[in-house]
Amino acid sequence: MHGPIQLFTVIALVSLPTVMYGGYALMGVMRDRKLTEHQRAMFRAGHAHAGVLLILALVALQILSRTTLSDATLWVTSFLLLFGILAQSGGFFLHLVPNRGGLGGRVTSVGAVLLGAATLLTAYGVAFA
Repeated sequence: MHGPIQLFTVIALVSLPTVMYGGYALMGVMRDRKLTEHQRAMFRAGHAHAGVLLILALVALQILSRTTLSDATLWVTSFLLLFGILAQSGGFFLHLVPNRGGLGGRVTSVGAVLLGAATLLTAYGVAFA
């Protein structure tokens, strides 16, 4: 397994329990705190995106490990996956902070672009490398 693939696989696997804990925390927040419906929706969306995108990253990393892409391209793609996940899901959590909804939307959009680039690089690796 390539260096960056192994490292980012470990990061993704270690991150999954934090998302699992987030589900537990979400239940407590929903029960005990007074959140607006919008804040509840953003908390749910951030949590759900984090979990699903980590699984996507694990799949993409396994696919990347079977390509002949250069180590530099593997590093770039792995970073794009990691920062894309952080931005995509983190942007939803920024909506929980008063007066930060616009920033949350921009961060989520940047995450989508980063994940799109990582997905396209992975597809390139499968098709051509």
